[in-house]
Amino acid sequence: MIGQLVNFLLNAIGYGGYTGIFLLMLLESSFFPFPSEVVVPPAAYLASKGKMNVYFVVIFATLGSLTGAWLNYLISEKLGYPFLVKYGKYFLLSKKNLDRVCKFFEKHGEISTFIGRLLPGIRQYISLPAGMSRMNPITFTIFTALGALIWVSILAFIGYSVGNNMELVKRMVNRSYVYILIFSTILIFIYIKLRRRKM
Repeated sequence: MIGQLVNFLLNAIGYGGYTGIFLLMLLESSFFPFPSEVVVPPAAYLASKGKMNVYFVVIFATLGSLTGAWLNYLISEKLGYPFLVKYGKYFLLSKKNLDRVCKFFEKHGEISTFIGRLLPGIRQYISLPAGMSRMNPITFTIFTALGALIWVSILAFIGYSVGNNMELVKRMVNRSYVYILIFSTILIFIYIKLRRRKM
């Protein structure tokens, strides 16, 4: 099954080229999550065989992630807050708690967006509170792009090094999560220290 999926993706990426990578990563970042682990490593594998350029793979994958994140941001900005104020009570979410979330994101949106882009299960949805709190568009773009670039680069390195062995790719991706969590923890600690010193 995994072998068939890999072959399908290799053919799809080979046929769609960088546009295919962009579109698949856009899906990965939007409301229709498509795992980046099965997009970037196969593309990087093709690059290792000289069929693509690994730098273009990283660039188009990052741009796709950023575009998908912006899609979520705009939807949340237009519909998120009014919708949740009206119907949040049915999900045990009061307006008071919703305002707290928005206030927190107004204060810590940069670090939240950056780290959120690195964490599995969060990266697709971190744009929603950003849009809801109307985070500065330039700031949102910079920190989203930076987080996406780091994650995509990790996946590209794994795919370029390992090839189309999806079992090994999966193992290395899972291992990379450990280092990402350590990195994120250190970054949050530094951020808290700097905030306290500033205050």
